[in-house]
Amino acid sequence: MDNVKTGRLIRQLRTERRMTQLQLAERLHVSDKAISKWERGLGCPDVALLSGLAAALDVDLENLLSGELDEKETSGGNMKNLRFYVCPTCGNVITAASDAGVSCCGKKLQALCPRKAEETEKLRVEIIENEYYITGSHPMLREHYVSFAALVTPDALLLRRLYPEWDLQTRIPAVAHGKLLWYCTAHGLFYQLV
Repeated sequence: MDNVKTGRLIRQLRTERRMTQLQLAERLHVSDKAISKWERGLGCPDVALLSGLAAALDVDLENLLSGELDEKETSGGNMKNLRFYVCPTCGNVITAASDAGVSCCGKKLQALCPRKAEETEKLRVEIIENEYYITGSHPMLREHYVSFAALVTPDALLLRRLYPEWDLQTRIPAVAHGKLLWYCTAHGLFYQLV
């Protein structure tokens, strides 16, 4: 950890949030002199304070320690760049309009790379009463199942959670043509065009 770079980042983030050194110090139960010392690069926060400091400044701990923010090149954030992240611990599904630093249950998550489904892997899609009726013969066991199905159109994401030991069937409004994606807990993210 570079004390000077980390100190500069602490100061930048604190001032962006319109916090005084005293306000930040009170949140962390330290003195404002300690905050001043860190910001001038004359010392660094105790390890026990790092997660609280990162939370108070709304920054990822890795960025705080490196003293740099990951300034991503803007990609327009449209639905073509939609990324899916799934937590292997709790099954949480997180989406972002472009690459993002995402973590859940203490783990940094990687964006899933969807694979085009082979003919034998595709889900069945019928239009019934202005909805896509989606079914499949995929196993729906507690340790191996499809956890969600989602329709991504140029301007929308419609996502339905699915649960083990239930039949693989759901309905999604047929708002437009797009990409149907689904996540198998054992084999990853798949897609097919609808």
